[in-house]
Formats: sequence, C-alpha cells, structure tokens
Amino acid sequence: MLKLISSMATRQLLAELAAAWQEVSGVEVTIESVGGVDAAKRVQAGEAFDGVVLASDAIDKLISGGHVVAGSRVDLVRSSVAVAVKAGAPKPDISTEAALRSTIESAPTIGYSTGPSGVALVRLFERWGIADALQSRIVQAPPGVPVGALVAHGEVALGFQQLSELMHLDGIDVVGNLPDAVAITTIFSAGTCAVSLQGGALAGLLAFLASPDAAVIKRRHGMDAV
Repeated sequence: MLKLISSMATRQLLAELAAAWQEVSGVEVTIESVGGVDAAKRVQAGEAFDGVVLASDAIDKLISGGHVVAGSRVDLVRSSVAVAVKAGAPKPDISTEAALRSTIESAPTIGYSTGPSGVALVRLFERWGIADALQSRIVQAPPGVPVGALVAHGEVALGFQQLSELMHLDGIDVVGNLPDAVAITTIFSAGTCAVSLQGGALAGLLAFLASPDAAVIKRRHGMDAV
C-alpha cells in the first residue's frame, strides 16, 4: 500500500486518479488531504508517508530540507484561482483588473486561504496599495477549511481559492477565474518522501499522475495538465 499526503486543493482529483491507478496496477493507494501548511509540517516531522503533493515551491522547500528525495519532483497540474459568492447572490464584475479591484474594494468581507493562493492574493492587494484598507474586512479560512464554506455560510461575501476547491461545493456560485492581467496560477507537484521504502512503486503512480491519460480527469476537476 502507498500512503500519500496532500493539500486540500488536489483532494478530489487525487482520489479519482488514485482509484484509476489502483484499478490498473492493483496497488492500494491511500491519500490524506489536509491544509498545505500542516501537510508540509507532517512530512518535515518524518511521518510515514511515501509521497506528498503540494504547491511546487513547498515541494522544493521539502527537498532542500532533505524531507523529499532530490530529483523526485513531478509537476502534475496547473491550478487557477477563482472567485465565488453565496448561491443566488448577484455575480460581481471581475472581467478586468480594474473591475476586480473595484469589486474587492466594495465587498463587505473577503475570504482567502492559508495556501499559496492566499499568499498571492495578499501580494496583489499590496501591489494595488489597498492591503491596509482591506485589513478589517479580510477573513482567512483556517487550514483545511474551504473558503467556499465561509461563503456558503454567509461569513464572507467574496471568496478566493483554487477553482478545484470551489467548483464542487454546495451553497456557492463560482463567478469565474481572475482576469488574465492578475491571474494567480499554482503548479502542484508530487515528490517522494525521504522516509519511504516504496520508491519504485511510488514512481509508477507518479508517472501515471503526470501522464496524458490523466489529463481528462484533471480538466474535470478544474485543473490543467502541466
């Protein structure tokens, strides 16, 4: 059996791909999906995982620290950040950078995640010079809690997170991806954990996850093959 850990952004995608691989190879795969920060900490702590799937920069940090095997990184998907509102609420204009900024500045509350999309969004607010003005209206979802859940429960009016994490949630409407001028795209990658004793079996799984055969499933989950 192969045991992997991932961030929430790829949870449903990996579940479907792992089931497909298990059917082809006969190798059982279990995947635990948690907040990305927590996932990295658990790999750093030496928990018994064979592989880890996180944003590419997080994988690189784990490699630098000796927690993921050097040379084992495999880029899997490109994931874009989208905007969501409560189901039935008017959909704001986010078609251009100017329209998006206006929508954000007029929103009563804004939600984002602890993951790479949240970090990038804060940088965008800083570049626009509005970070301080927004501070009292920003709600950061706890690790492992979808931003969409905050939107669905009425805790925030405007939510930002990976499309893959928003598109399957009830109680929200996805407005769309950020406009091209300020698009936030994250590459999610996999790597072999240094504590794994099943490098060979894991290599087969990772090759399948990165193969053209997986592209259709990736698109179904709002992601693109790298």
